[in-house]
Amino acid sequence: MTFGYGELAEKWEGDVVDDGAGDTTDDGRHSQSATGDGRDTPPATGDGQRAGRVTVDASGAGSRQAWAGLPWLVRSAVLWSACLVVVVAGLYLVGKIAVLLAPLAIALAATLFLTALLDPVLLLLRRLRLPAALAALLTVLFLLGILVGVGVLVWNLTASQFSELSQELDQGLQRTRDFVTSTLPVTDDQLDKLIRQTRDGLGGGAPDPVGGARTAAEVAGSVLLSLVLLFFLLKDGRSMWHWVLRRTAGPNRDVAAEAGRVGWRTLGAYSRGTMVIAAIDALGIGLALVLLRVPLALPLALITFLGGFVPIIGATVAGAVAVLVALAAKGPTVALLTLAAVIAVQQIEGNLLEPLVMKRQVQLHPAVVLVAVTAGTLIAGIAGAFVSVPITAVVYRVIDTVQRHRQAAATRPPAPA
Repeated sequence: MTFGYGELAEKWEGDVVDDGAGDTTDDGRHSQSATGDGRDTPPATGDGQRAGRVTVDASGAGSRQAWAGLPWLVRSAVLWSACLVVVVAGLYLVGKIAVLLAPLAIALAATLFLTALLDPVLLLLRRLRLPAALAALLTVLFLLGILVGVGVLVWNLTASQFSELSQELDQGLQRTRDFVTSTLPVTDDQLDKLIRQTRDGLGGGAPDPVGGARTAAEVAGSVLLSLVLLFFLLKDGRSMWHWVLRRTAGPNRDVAAEAGRVGWRTLGAYSRGTMVIAAIDALGIGLALVLLRVPLALPLALITFLGGFVPIIGATVAGAVAVLVALAAKGPTVALLTLAAVIAVQQIEGNLLEPLVMKRQVQLHPAVVLVAVTAGTLIAGIAGAFVSVPITAVVYRVIDTVQRHRQAAATRPPAPA
């Protein structure tokens, strides 16, 4: 049994009586002389052990008292700061791993995105009683046919415009130069110096053939890996998910099943909704470029379509490219008309089409979207910008579903015994 310091003192003083002659009597139970045999004399180490234990207890109590004496605001700040440090360290570690495994991570994200996008096609083929492997293979071939067909069509319709565009760009750049020097307080020498500095900054030195070959090999490997994973996920994705659920024990199985359904539904809604919105943007801006006789209207429309998969930033960059081409080829008037058309299409898309198509399943605040796109771009470049927003939307919906289940479980009355 362990006593505190006060209890030890009271027990020792109450039990031990000094008779003044050097003998000590323990309430008549023990008797020993000052030079006695030491049968009942506590060993010297016992006092040291008691003193050490009392010191530890006193220091622990002092620390608790010091912590309790701090204002609640200071205690909350310390706790939240510690949690924030742990979260930031975890995110930093995940980011470092993602950078090291960037080709694999991008391939997995692109595969999940394409699987959610093509899932309705797979279900349609399965309703025709096709085997799972054949339906998955036809779905992958359908995707490849669309990509190759669009690429060939764009090349055939725009290959003849490149020679004309080079001449028009030279004339347009000269007109733009004259407009800048006549409107702004900039001389020809200053403009030449600025262009030279920009060109040197973008060049960044001589190209590295080894680095270029390595990047091309990584891209090719990621594309091939995505196609293979796409086939297997289309073929066996649902059975894989059921295998995971069977190994989830207890009430967590229902929560995991619901979170998985919500996450998959969110990813599918985002992928299909984004594709519809990007197609409408590309059609509207492409039609405006055709009416204004801007060269390379179809490639610019294709750039607009691809940029639609990167919210906010993608549409802005695609519109800026279209305006610059119109400025260089047709002059300031056509460039201003192109800018007006781009702004009109984007306003219709942002205020009418996106709320109608996306609805409430993937709604994210614009600030969250900007942070996600920026983080994805810093981690994995253009590919990271494409996959950052759907990953953020899915994670948000999964966390929200788990939180709602926990709240419902906490407020549910206990079952009767």
